[in-house]
Amino acid sequence: MTAATPHLEPTESAGRALFTRGVAGPVVMLNLMRFRAVADYAATPELAPAAPISGAEAFDRYVRHTLPFLKASGGDLLFYGDGGPFLIGPADERWDAAMLVRQSSLQSFLAFASDAAYLAGIGHRTAALEDSRLLPLVERSPV
Repeated sequence: MTAATPHLEPTESAGRALFTRGVAGPVVMLNLMRFRAVADYAATPELAPAAPISGAEAFDRYVRHTLPFLKASGGDLLFYGDGGPFLIGPADERWDAAMLVRQSSLQSFLAFASDAAYLAGIGHRTAALEDSRLLPLVERSPV
């Protein structure tokens, strides 16, 4: 794999583009995650466990913290599982885990993503991830 800039947060322009797509109804977020070998809690030491943990363990803490807020906002975790080598895709690219999160609308997603209580635990995600991708998916009928 070539060294590249990690993608951990949406850019302002990407957020604006998402909300100007005119998405009506549910949206499913495809998350791809690459974990750090050891979680880095430098940005949020108040969330750090007493002993070092892996990025995967830190992400599991993030998921446990997040689920109640996700469900309260009308969202649901559809799938969370281990990744591996691509069947079709670059041989040198790896994603440790994938997740599908459904939200009832973009407005519900925004309310969830800006909830102060949810944000209080987002440091587990930051500590866990080396790199990530987030692709909003909108269902369409087959032609």
